Amino acid sequence: MYTFSNRLKIASFILMAVGLLGIAAGFISMPSTVEDAKAIVASHDGGHGEHATTEEHAKDNHGEAAHVEGHDSKHDEHLLHQLQNKPWAALYVAAFFFFMIALGVLAFYAIQRAAQAGWSPLLFRVMEGITAYLAPGGLIVFVILVASVAHMNHLFVWMDADVVAHDKLLQGKAGYLNGTFFLIRAAIFLGGWIAYRTISRKLSLAQDEADDNSNFVKNFRWSAGFLVFYLVTESMMSWDWIMSVDPHWFSTLFGWYVFASMFVSGITVIAMVTIYLKSKGHLEDVNDSHIHDLAKFMFGISIFWTYLWFAQFMLIWYANIPEEVTYFITRIEDYNLPFFGMVAMNFIFPLLLLMNSDYKRVNWFVIMAGVVILAGHYLDIFNMIMPATVGDQWSIGVSEISSVLFFAGLFIFVVFRALTTAPLQPKRNPFIGESKHFHY
Repeated sequence: MYTFSNRLKIASFILMAVGLLGIAAGFISMPSTVEDAKAIVASHDGGHGEHATTEEHAKDNHGEAAHVEGHDSKHDEHLLHQLQNKPWAALYVAAFFFFMIALGVLAFYAIQRAAQAGWSPLLFRVMEGITAYLAPGGLIVFVILVASVAHMNHLFVWMDADVVAHDKLLQGKAGYLNGTFFLIRAAIFLGGWIAYRTISRKLSLAQDEADDNSNFVKNFRWSAGFLVFYLVTESMMSWDWIMSVDPHWFSTLFGWYVFASMFVSGITVIAMVTIYLKSKGHLEDVNDSHIHDLAKFMFGISIFWTYLWFAQFMLIWYANIPEEVTYFITRIEDYNLPFFGMVAMNFIFPLLLLMNSDYKRVNWFVIMAGVVILAGHYLDIFNMIMPATVGDQWSIGVSEISSVLFFAGLFIFVVFRALTTAPLQPKRNPFIGESKHFHY
C-alpha cells in the first residue's frame, strides 16, 4: 500500500494556503468603480491612455461631444468589467485546467478498459487516483459557473440581459444560451462523468476480490457505453464552458481541439505520477516499456493537437470571414507571446524531445517534456478564455500564479490521498500477466 508522505502532504497544504492568499489579494484589489478602473490603467500606462485622448478630442469637437461622451461611458464600463473579470478569469482558467487533466485521464482509462488493452492494467490504479479529482475539481468549476449565472462576474457576456437586448445574434441563441439550461447541462455532464468514475472504480476493486471475471466484463460494458456519452458531452462542454465566452465565434472542430488538449495533459500527468511512484519504490512491475508507451502517447497526441490547431487557424484565416477571423486577430495582436509561445511549447518542444525512441525511456527526459507540455496547455486554456473576458488587460500576475498554486496543491492532495486507499497493483485483472511482461 502506498503511504502519502508527510513532506508531500505539507507541500500540498502550503501550495493551497499561498494560493488562497494570492487569490484573495486578487479579489480585494479588484476595482469597484469606473474611477478605480481608470486609475489602475493610468498607473500602468503613465496616464496616457485611450480615455485621456478621447476626453481631449471631445473638448475640441463640441458638435460631437454628446456622441463621444456616450461612447466613452460604454468604454469605461467595459474596462471596469474587464478588470473585475481578471481574478475570476484567472481562477476559472486554473480550475478548468486541472479539472480537464482528470477528465482527460478518465477518457484514457475508459479507452483502455473498452479496448481490453494488455499493456496498461498496471497503470489503472494511477489513473483511478488521478480521476478522484473529478468530484472536487468539478464542483469548483460548477460553483464558478453558478457565480457567472448569478451575475457575480462578467465572464459570459451572453448572460448580460442588456447586451442580449441589443444583439440579434445572441437573441437567436437564447434558447440554448440561457442560465438555467446552461447549469442543467453542466450538472448532467459532471454527474455522468463522476458516476462512471465511481462505478468503474468500484468494479475495479471488486474484481480483485472476486472468483470470476464478471466485474471485469461489467467494467468493459460500462466503459464502452461511457465513451459514447463522453464524446457527446465533452464537445458540448467545450461549447458551453469555453467557446461561449466568445458567443459570436464558433469552430466546428472546437470540441476535438479541447479534447486533444485535455487528453495529452492527462496522459502526461499519468506518466509523471507513475515515474514519481516508481522513484519511491512502488509499481515494481512497471518497466521502461510502459513509460515508453506513455511518452509515445504524449508525442502522438501533441502532433494531433497541432494538426487541429493548424486546421482551425488556417481555414479561418484563409476564409477571412470577419465574424471568425476576429478571434485570431485579437489573440495575435494582444496575446502575441502566449499565443505563439503556446504553439512552440505544445508542438516544437515535444517534437524535438520525444521523437527519439530512446529518450522516451529516460524518466527525467519524460518529466522535463511533461512540465513544458502542461505549461503549454495551461497557456492554451489561458488563450481561450482571457481575450474575451479581460481583453488587452491581461497579465501573468498574482491572481494567475496564485490560482495555479492553489489548484496544484488541491490536485496533489486529492490524487495522492486517493492512491493510499487501495493497493497500487490490481490482483485479478485478466491481463495483469501480460502487463507485467510487457516489453516493446
